[in-house]
Amino acid sequence: QVQLVESGGGLVQAGGSLRLSCAASGGTFSSYRMGWFRQAPGKEREFVGYISRNGGITLHADSVKGRFAISRDNAKNTVYLQMNTLKPEDTAVYYCAVTKKSGTVTASASYDYWGQGTQVTVSS
Repeated sequence: QVQLVESGGGLVQAGGSLRLSCAASGGTFSSYRMGWFRQAPGKEREFVGYISRNGGITLHADSVKGRFAISRDNAKNTVYLQMNTLKPEDTAVYYCAVTKKSGTVTASASYDYWGQGTQVTVSS
């Protein structure tokens, strides 16, 4: 059973930065394809970023491209989301997830395991 624990969320002013971490346990981390999603109040959960097993392939949502960067450290069993130039519309609960399926990596239904989420609030 894979367990994921996010950390690093908080309150930040617009234009600021945060780095989210997601620590994984259970199984072999280097075999996991990972994603970050977010969910704002009253909205659907939306894709933010994806990273392949060795980190060689990354994908980011258009809304965060150029501002956010997903990365991973397989030696530390951790995936990161560096968030720069934050905007109030980035306010949401951020989740990391593992996919073992061969489906579309931007779809939440493709993911098998989820963390509990970490709140990010960006003030204007």
